[in-house]
Amino acid sequence: MADKSSADAYWKANLRIIYICMSIWALVSFGFGIVFRPFLQGIPVGGADLGFWFAQQGSILVFIALIFFYTWYMNRLDREHGVDEE
Repeated sequence: MADKSSADAYWKANLRIIYICMSIWALVSFGFGIVFRPFLQGIPVGGADLGFWFAQQGSILVFIALIFFYTWYMNRLDREHGVDEE
């Protein structure tokens, strides 16, 4: 990174993707697993209702998917701003 504006843009993009990923994770784990669970009770998934599935498995699977998405996105962002490891 050559100048401060490029560093600021990189950091701003980094924080934005962190906020997005954390919001999705909070919505899935807390929202679907706890708050919206009564609304998801009638939808069966694997012998249980959808709210229970999100509370037990869904939030973990979404978190793992978010980890892979975050690493892919950050590698792309690093290349765009010239701070990649290669």
